[in-house]
Amino acid sequence: MELGVLPRTDKQLLHFEAWLHCRLTELDGSPHLPLLRQLGTGHQLPTLRRRATRRPLTPSARRFASEELTRASEFPTWLNARNTDLDQLAQTDIDEWHTTHLSREIRSLRAFLNWAMATGRAPRLHLPAQQTRRGQVLTQRRRLELVRKVLNSGYPARLQMAACLMLLYAQPDRPPHPRRHHRGIAGEVITRLGEPPTPVPEPFDELFLQAKEERAGLAMGANPDSRWVFPSRRAGQPITQQTLANHIHDLGIPAQAARTAAL
Repeated sequence: MELGVLPRTDKQLLHFEAWLHCRLTELDGSPHLPLLRQLGTGHQLPTLRRRATRRPLTPSARRFASEELTRASEFPTWLNARNTDLDQLAQTDIDEWHTTHLSREIRSLRAFLNWAMATGRAPRLHLPAQQTRRGQVLTQRRRLELVRKVLNSGYPARLQMAACLMLLYAQPDRPPHPRRHHRGIAGEVITRLGEPPTPVPEPFDELFLQAKEERAGLAMGANPDSRWVFPSRRAGQPITQQTLANHIHDLGIPAQAARTAAL
Protein backbone atom coordinates (compact mmCIF):
# COMPACT_ATOMS: atom_id res chain seq x y z
CA MET A 1 0.00 0.00 0.00
CA GLU A 2 2.81 2.41 0.89
CA LEU A 3 4.47 1.84 -2.51
CA GLY A 4 1.21 2.30 -4.39
CA VAL A 5 0.97 -1.32 -5.54
CA LEU A 6 -2.17 -1.92 -3.48
CA PRO A 7 -4.91 0.63 -2.77
CA ARG A 8 -4.83 2.23 0.66
CA THR A 9 -7.27 0.83 3.17
CA ASP A 10 -7.93 1.20 6.87
CA LYS A 11 -6.67 -1.61 9.11
CA GLN A 12 -9.52 -1.32 11.63
CA LEU A 13 -12.05 -1.19 8.82
CA LEU A 14 -10.65 -4.45 7.44
CA HIS A 15 -10.88 -6.03 10.89
CA PHE A 16 -14.51 -4.99 11.22
CA GLU A 17 -15.42 -6.24 7.74
CA ALA A 18 -13.89 -9.65 8.53
CA TRP A 19 -15.62 -9.77 11.93
CA LEU A 20 -18.97 -8.77 10.41
CA HIS A 21 -18.75 -11.51 7.78
CA CYS A 22 -18.03 -14.13 10.46
CA ARG A 23 -20.75 -12.82 12.77
CA LEU A 24 -23.42 -12.83 10.08
CA THR A 25 -22.37 -16.35 9.09
CA GLU A 26 -22.82 -17.45 12.70
CA LEU A 27 -26.33 -16.00 12.67
CA ASP A 28 -27.37 -18.01 9.63
CA GLY A 29 -30.86 -19.35 10.27
CA SER A 30 -31.80 -16.61 12.71
CA PRO A 31 -35.10 -14.88 11.86
CA HIS A 32 -33.35 -11.58 12.60
CA LEU A 33 -30.50 -12.12 10.12
CA PRO A 34 -31.95 -9.90 7.32
CA LEU A 35 -32.36 -7.02 9.76
CA LEU A 36 -28.82 -7.41 11.13
CA ARG A 37 -27.34 -7.71 7.63
CA GLN A 38 -29.04 -4.45 6.65
CA LEU A 39 -27.69 -2.81 9.79
CA GLY A 40 -24.15 -4.09 9.33
CA THR A 41 -23.64 -3.80 5.59
CA GLY A 42 -26.10 -1.02 4.81
CA HIS A 43 -25.47 1.29 7.75
CA GLN A 44 -22.42 0.48 9.86
CA LEU A 45 -19.96 -0.24 7.07
CA PRO A 46 -20.77 2.91 5.02
CA THR A 47 -20.55 5.00 8.21
CA LEU A 48 -17.15 3.57 9.14
CA ARG A 49 -15.88 3.98 5.57
CA ARG A 50 -16.82 7.65 5.57
CA ARG A 51 -15.05 8.14 8.90
CA ALA A 52 -11.97 6.31 7.62
CA THR A 53 -11.63 8.79 4.75
CA ARG A 54 -11.24 11.61 7.28
CA ARG A 55 -8.82 9.89 9.66
CA PRO A 56 -7.79 6.32 10.54
CA LEU A 57 -10.29 4.43 12.64
CA THR A 58 -9.22 3.59 16.18
CA PRO A 59 -9.40 0.09 17.70
CA SER A 60 -11.99 1.39 20.17
CA ALA A 61 -14.22 2.63 17.31
CA ARG A 62 -14.02 -0.78 15.66
CA ARG A 63 -14.78 -2.57 18.95
CA PHE A 64 -17.75 -0.32 19.68
CA ALA A 65 -19.20 -0.96 16.22
CA SER A 66 -18.95 -4.69 16.95
CA GLU A 67 -20.68 -4.17 20.29
CA GLU A 68 -23.47 -2.26 18.54
CA LEU A 69 -24.20 -5.16 16.20
CA THR A 70 -23.96 -7.67 19.07
CA ARG A 71 -26.45 -5.68 21.11
CA ALA A 72 -28.70 -5.28 18.07
CA SER A 73 -28.74 -9.07 17.67
CA GLU A 74 -29.81 -9.49 21.30
CA PHE A 75 -32.54 -6.85 21.39
CA PRO A 76 -35.09 -8.49 19.02
CA THR A 77 -34.71 -11.76 20.96
CA TRP A 78 -35.33 -9.85 24.18
CA LEU A 79 -38.45 -8.33 22.63
CA ASN A 80 -39.67 -11.74 21.46
CA ALA A 81 -39.43 -12.97 25.05
CA ARG A 82 -41.82 -10.13 25.90
CA ASN A 83 -44.21 -11.35 23.17
CA THR A 84 -43.54 -8.39 20.89
CA ASP A 85 -41.57 -7.51 17.76
CA LEU A 86 -39.47 -4.55 16.70
CA ASP A 87 -42.26 -3.01 14.62
CA GLN A 88 -44.51 -3.18 17.71
CA LEU A 89 -41.93 -1.62 20.03
CA ALA A 90 -43.56 0.40 22.81
CA GLN A 91 -42.26 3.07 25.17
CA THR A 92 -42.61 0.63 28.05
CA ASP A 93 -40.15 -1.70 26.29
CA ILE A 94 -37.63 1.10 25.87
CA ASP A 95 -37.99 2.13 29.51
CA GLU A 96 -37.68 -1.47 30.72
CA TRP A 97 -34.49 -2.03 28.71
CA HIS A 98 -32.92 1.13 30.11
CA THR A 99 -33.69 0.20 33.71
CA THR A 100 -32.54 -3.42 33.53
CA HIS A 101 -29.29 -3.18 31.54
CA LEU A 102 -25.82 -1.80 32.14
CA SER A 103 -24.92 1.67 30.90
CA ARG A 104 -22.53 0.31 28.26
CA GLU A 105 -25.24 -2.01 26.91
CA ILE A 106 -27.62 0.95 26.75
CA ARG A 107 -25.07 3.10 24.88
CA SER A 108 -24.22 0.37 22.38
CA LEU A 109 -27.90 -0.25 21.54
CA ARG A 110 -28.72 3.42 21.02
CA ALA A 111 -27.41 3.63 17.44
CA PHE A 112 -29.47 0.60 16.43
CA LEU A 113 -32.66 2.06 17.93
CA ASN A 114 -32.08 5.41 16.20
CA TRP A 115 -31.44 3.64 12.88
CA ALA A 116 -34.52 1.41 13.27
CA MET A 117 -36.74 4.41 14.04
CA ALA A 118 -35.28 6.55 11.25
CA THR A 119 -35.82 3.81 8.65
CA GLY A 120 -39.36 2.93 9.75
CA ARG A 121 -38.44 -0.45 11.20
CA ALA A 122 -39.60 0.64 14.65
CA PRO A 123 -42.07 3.28 15.88
CA ARG A 124 -40.59 6.65 16.80
CA LEU A 125 -40.26 6.68 20.58
CA HIS A 126 -38.39 8.64 23.22
CA LEU A 127 -34.93 7.42 24.19
CA PRO A 128 -33.95 8.41 27.74
CA ALA A 129 -31.04 10.84 27.98
CA GLN A 130 -27.68 9.19 28.26
CA GLN A 131 -26.15 9.36 31.70
CA THR A 132 -22.72 10.97 31.68
CA ARG A 133 -20.26 10.54 34.48
CA ARG A 134 -18.74 13.67 35.89
CA GLY A 135 -15.05 13.49 35.20
CA GLN A 136 -12.10 14.71 37.18
CA VAL A 137 -11.75 18.49 37.31
CA LEU A 138 -8.29 19.82 36.52
CA THR A 139 -7.52 23.33 37.76
CA GLN A 140 -5.34 25.69 35.73
CA ARG A 141 -2.72 25.55 38.47
CA ARG A 142 -2.61 21.75 38.28
CA ARG A 143 -2.47 21.90 34.49
CA LEU A 144 0.61 24.13 34.63
CA GLU A 145 2.18 21.80 37.20
CA LEU A 146 1.67 18.91 34.78
CA VAL A 147 3.25 20.91 31.96
CA ARG A 148 6.35 21.49 34.11
CA LYS A 149 6.37 17.80 35.04
CA VAL A 150 6.29 16.81 31.37
CA LEU A 151 9.15 19.14 30.43
CA ASN A 152 11.29 17.68 33.22
CA SER A 153 10.24 14.07 32.74
CA GLY A 154 13.21 12.92 30.69
CA TYR A 155 10.83 11.23 28.24
CA PRO A 156 11.68 11.35 24.51
CA ALA A 157 10.83 14.71 22.98
CA ARG A 158 8.09 13.28 20.77
CA LEU A 159 6.22 11.94 23.82
CA GLN A 160 6.68 15.19 25.71
CA MET A 161 5.23 16.90 22.66
CA ALA A 162 2.22 14.54 22.66
CA ALA A 163 1.51 15.44 26.28
CA CYS A 164 1.95 19.16 25.57
CA LEU A 165 -0.42 18.96 22.59
CA MET A 166 -3.03 17.69 25.03
CA LEU A 167 -2.29 20.08 27.89
CA LEU A 168 -1.90 23.20 25.73
CA TYR A 169 -4.12 22.59 22.71
CA ALA A 170 -6.67 19.98 23.96
CA GLN A 171 -5.51 17.45 21.36
CA PRO A 172 -6.71 13.84 21.91
CA ASP A 173 -4.48 10.99 23.12
CA ARG A 174 -4.22 9.37 19.69
CA PRO A 175 -1.66 9.73 16.91
CA PRO A 176 -2.48 12.96 15.06
CA HIS A 177 -2.67 13.35 11.33
CA PRO A 178 0.59 13.97 9.45
CA ARG A 179 1.66 17.52 10.13
CA ARG A 180 4.88 19.48 10.20
CA HIS A 181 6.36 21.79 12.79
CA HIS A 182 8.50 24.44 11.14
CA ARG A 183 9.74 27.99 11.51
CA GLY A 184 7.57 30.68 9.98
CA ILE A 185 8.67 33.86 8.20
CA ALA A 186 9.23 35.72 11.47
CA GLY A 187 11.26 32.85 12.92
CA GLU A 188 8.50 31.54 15.21
CA VAL A 189 7.68 27.82 15.28
CA ILE A 190 4.38 26.96 13.60
CA THR A 191 2.35 23.79 14.12
CA ARG A 192 -0.57 22.72 11.96
CA LEU A 193 -3.46 21.62 14.16
CA GLY A 194 -5.85 22.90 11.54
CA GLU A 195 -6.25 26.13 9.62
CA PRO A 196 -4.81 28.63 10.14
CA PRO A 197 -1.48 27.28 11.52
CA THR A 198 -0.88 27.80 15.24
CA PRO A 199 2.24 29.55 16.61
CA VAL A 200 4.03 27.61 19.36
CA PRO A 201 5.27 29.73 22.30
CA GLU A 202 8.53 29.31 24.17
CA PRO A 203 9.79 27.00 25.61
CA PHE A 204 7.67 24.53 23.65
CA ASP A 205 8.87 25.72 20.25
CA GLU A 206 12.29 24.12 20.61
CA LEU A 207 10.71 20.98 22.06
CA PHE A 208 8.49 20.62 18.98
CA LEU A 209 11.44 21.05 16.63
CA GLN A 210 13.45 18.57 18.67
CA ALA A 211 10.56 16.11 18.42
CA LYS A 212 10.54 16.59 14.65
CA GLU A 213 14.25 15.73 14.41
CA GLU A 214 13.76 12.79 16.76
CA ARG A 215 10.86 11.60 14.60
CA ALA A 216 13.05 11.74 11.51
CA GLY A 217 15.58 9.53 13.27
CA LEU A 218 12.88 6.96 14.02
CA ALA A 219 11.49 6.83 10.48
CA MET A 220 13.69 3.96 9.35
CA GLY A 221 13.23 0.56 7.80
CA ALA A 222 9.64 0.15 6.69
CA ASN A 223 8.93 3.84 7.35
CA PRO A 224 11.78 5.79 5.71
CA ASP A 225 9.56 8.59 4.38
CA SER A 226 6.88 8.61 7.07
CA ARG A 227 5.01 11.89 7.43
CA TRP A 228 3.40 10.86 10.70
CA VAL A 229 4.35 12.78 13.82
CA PHE A 230 4.49 9.45 15.68
CA PRO A 231 5.59 6.83 13.13
CA SER A 232 5.64 3.13 13.91
CA ARG A 233 7.75 0.37 12.42
CA ARG A 234 4.90 -0.49 10.04
CA ALA A 235 4.97 1.14 6.64
CA GLY A 236 2.76 4.20 6.47
CA GLN A 237 1.30 3.66 9.95
CA PRO A 238 1.53 5.69 13.19
CA ILE A 239 1.96 4.13 16.60
CA THR A 240 -1.29 2.82 18.03
CA GLN A 241 -3.65 4.94 20.07
CA GLN A 242 -3.21 2.60 23.05
CA THR A 243 0.58 2.95 22.94
CA LEU A 244 0.39 6.73 22.95
CA ALA A 245 -2.35 6.77 25.60
CA ASN A 246 -0.24 4.50 27.84
CA HIS A 247 2.74 6.85 27.59
CA ILE A 248 0.60 9.86 28.48
CA HIS A 249 -0.96 7.93 31.36
CA ASP A 250 2.52 7.03 32.64
CA LEU A 251 3.21 10.74 32.94
CA GLY A 252 0.28 10.99 35.35
CA ILE A 253 -1.92 13.01 33.01
CA PRO A 254 -5.72 12.47 33.20
CA ALA A 255 -6.51 12.72 29.49
CA GLN A 256 -10.11 13.89 29.53
CA ALA A 257 -9.60 16.36 32.37
CA ALA A 258 -6.48 17.76 30.67
CA ARG A 259 -8.27 18.35 27.38
CA THR A 260 -11.24 19.97 29.12
CA ALA A 261 -8.97 22.31 31.09
CA ALA A 262 -7.15 23.35 27.89
CA LEU A 263 -10.32 24.38 26.09
